[in-house]
Amino acid sequence: MEYLIVCPLVFLAGFIDAIAGGGGLISLPAYLIAGLPPHSAIGTNKFSACLGTTVATWHYARCGFIKWRQVAPAVVMALAGSAFGARLALMVDSEIFKVIMLVVLPLTACYVLRRRDLGGDRTPFSTSKTSLIASTLALLIGIYDGFYGPGTGTFLMLLLTAMAHMSLNEAAGTTKAINLSTNIAALAVFLWHGVVVLPLGAVASVFGIAGNYIGARYFTRKESRIARPVIIVVLSIFFIKICLELLGIA
Repeated sequence: MEYLIVCPLVFLAGFIDAIAGGGGLISLPAYLIAGLPPHSAIGTNKFSACLGTTVATWHYARCGFIKWRQVAPAVVMALAGSAFGARLALMVDSEIFKVIMLVVLPLTACYVLRRRDLGGDRTPFSTSKTSLIASTLALLIGIYDGFYGPGTGTFLMLLLTAMAHMSLNEAAGTTKAINLSTNIAALAVFLWHGVVVLPLGAVASVFGIAGNYIGARYFTRKESRIARPVIIVVLSIFFIKICLELLGIA
C-alpha cells in the first residue's frame, strides 16, 4: 500500500518540480500519508528527490541551460545560507514565516499572471553581474530553505528571472543545479543517521526520475507556456497548505 500511495505522487512531484520547483509540496505529504515517521519521510523524500533532480539537472545541462561559472558561486552561497537558516530555525518560530507567506504567495501569483513572458523580455546582464546577483539570491533563498523550505525552487526561479535577468531556461537550469547541491547535503545527513527507508526510496526514485525527465523535456519544448500554469498550481498548493497548518488542520 505504501508503494501505491507514494510512487504515483512522486512521479507527479518530479514532473512539477522539473518545470517550476515545489515538488516537495506533493512528495513529502505522500510519504507521511503512507505512514512513515516525519524524519523518515523527510529523509526518504530527499533520497528520491536527489535522484530525480539529478536527471533534470543533467537534461538542462545538456541543453546548455546551466552556465557553470555563474552557478558555482551560487551553489556555495546557497549551502551557506541553508546552514545559517537551519540554525536560525532553532531560535525563531516558523509561524512567523507562515504568516508572511500568506501575503507573499498571492503577490507572487499576481506577478506570474501579469507577466506575459517570464524572463523573456529583459536585457541580460554581464556574466560577473549575473553571477553576483544570482549568488546573493541563492544565499537569501538558502536561508529560507534551511529555516522553512517549501517552494524554494519556485521562488528562486522567479527571482532569477526578475532580478538577475536570466532567461526562463537559464533560471530553471540554475535552480536545478542549486537544488541538487542542497538536496545532496541534506541527504548525506539523513543517510548518516539511518532514517532513510531505502527499499521504498529506491522504487520511488524510479518514478521520480521518470517524472523529472518527462517534465524537463516538456519544459524544454513549452517553456513559459507550461511554466506559468504549473507555478500557479504550486503557489496555490503552498497557500492552502499554510492555511491548513495555521488553522491546526494539517
